[in-house]
Amino acid sequence: MENNQSTSTSWWLIAGIIVLAIAGIVAYYIMQEPPKKPTIEEPKVVEYIDPAPVEPEPLPEPAEPEVDLDQLPDARLPETETTTEPEPLLPTLDESDDWLKEKLPSITWRKELLKLVIDDDMIRRFVVFTDNFSQGIVAYEHSPLIKPNSAFSAKEINENDEVVLKWDETSSRRFSLYVDLLRSVDSETLVSWYYELKPLVDEAYRELGYPDEDFTDILQDAITKVLDMEIPKERLELVRPSVMYQYKDQDIENLDDADKLMLRLGKENLLVIKSVLLELNEKISRERD
Repeated sequence: MENNQSTSTSWWLIAGIIVLAIAGIVAYYIMQEPPKKPTIEEPKVVEYIDPAPVEPEPLPEPAEPEVDLDQLPDARLPETETTTEPEPLLPTLDESDDWLKEKLPSITWRKELLKLVIDDDMIRRFVVFTDNFSQGIVAYEHSPLIKPNSAFSAKEINENDEVVLKWDETSSRRFSLYVDLLRSVDSETLVSWYYELKPLVDEAYRELGYPDEDFTDILQDAITKVLDMEIPKERLELVRPSVMYQYKDQDIENLDDADKLMLRLGKENLLVIKSVLLELNEKISRERD
């Protein structure tokens, strides 16, 4: 019995020691602080600042070496060739008709009226006729234009029981085609041609015995003669002492042939011619300046 009791007491003693051991282990872990989780520091955001540009300090200019100009060789730069447009080649005066006949159609839109132009020795005809006209002479044999087919005519009119001869205004219509040709010409082109052909014009003028005069002066004198011509307000009376008609007003009859030719052109035709020649004269003067 004592033996059994002793055994039972030992057993409980052992069990109590085991319980105390377990309790001690649990208490140990409870009393310990839980391990801290490792903290990961977030990377710091660094703002980029663009540094201010730094201008480099200018380098000192190298000192120019002193050179004795008297000891240098005579070195000259090569001459640069200047390119200029070649001037258009002109034909000779004797061969200028072909040059003009080729160009004439481009000067007017009334090409059918070019049949009025005499295409033989054109520059000489122009120079001789203009020179004579500026002096009041009409050189019909050197006219640059063909003569009208119809002739001058007059009308017999009964005034105050008296039959008088008056110039027939309708006879001026024979010059209408010539006026149309002049009016259709491009004035810019005509003046340009004149100055392009000026060497040949001067040559033809020198042939007349004017070595030192400028033909442009003569041309403008002839134009001015037309511009200064007064247009009669009334129909002119005529007389016929012989085959040829004459003006009854002696002052008009005493006019030179160039002035009387302009009277026969008629008022309307002369006004158109004055307008065209005024424009041409202004452009010639501008080119001369």
